[in-house]
Amino acid sequence: MTPISDFVNSFSAYPLVALLGYVFGSSNMALYLAKLKNVDILNTGSRNPGASNALITIGWWAAVAVCIHDLIKCNLAVWLAGMLFPELACARAVAGAASILGQMYPFYMHFRGGKGFAAYLAVTLALAWNFALCLYAVLVVILIVTNYVAVCTFTTIAVVPIWLAATGRYTEAVLMLIPSAVILWKHRENIAHLRDGTEIGLRSASRGEHRGK
Repeated sequence: MTPISDFVNSFSAYPLVALLGYVFGSSNMALYLAKLKNVDILNTGSRNPGASNALITIGWWAAVAVCIHDLIKCNLAVWLAGMLFPELACARAVAGAASILGQMYPFYMHFRGGKGFAAYLAVTLALAWNFALCLYAVLVVILIVTNYVAVCTFTTIAVVPIWLAATGRYTEAVLMLIPSAVILWKHRENIAHLRDGTEIGLRSASRGEHRGK
C-alpha cells in the first residue's frame, strides 16, 4: 500500500499528523463515566475531568478505566501516525504530543479537559516502552512515599524530555516539552495546594472522603 505521505509533502503532512493525534486525544472517558453515574465531574472534587478526579468523585474502577482508555487512545494515535506517515521522521512524536493536548483541551468540552498526566504516560510508553516501564516503577515508589499524584506528574514531565535529549532524540525532546509546559501550567493550583497542605492525597481520595463534595 502506498503510504499517505507519498501524496503530501512534509510541510502539509505534519498538521495532519497533529490533527490525528488531537482527535484521538480529545476522547474523555472520565466525562463519559461521570455522565453515566450522574456526577458533575467539572464541578466536583478537583473539577478536572481526568483519572485523578474520577478516583475522587466516582471510585477506583473509574480511575482505572480512564487510565486504560488514555493508554489505548494515545498509543493508537502514535501507532497510526507511524503507519500512515512512515517517511516523516517525527510523526509519532507529533501525534503523541498532540494527543496529550487533545486530552487537555477537547474541542467538544469548550477546551476544558483533563490535566494530561495519564496521556503523557501513555505517549511515553508508545515512544520508548523500555524507559517508560522503568519510569512507571519509579513513579509507584514516589506515589507510595509522597501520597500525591501531582508529585509523580512533575517528575514525569521533567524526566521524559531530559531522557529523550540525553539519548540523542532532540526533536522528540522539544516536542514533549510542549505538553510538559502546558501540564505544569494546568497544575498551578496543585502546586499551591501542595504548598499550603490542602492537596488531596491518593489515600484519602481512594477512601472516598471527598466524594460528592
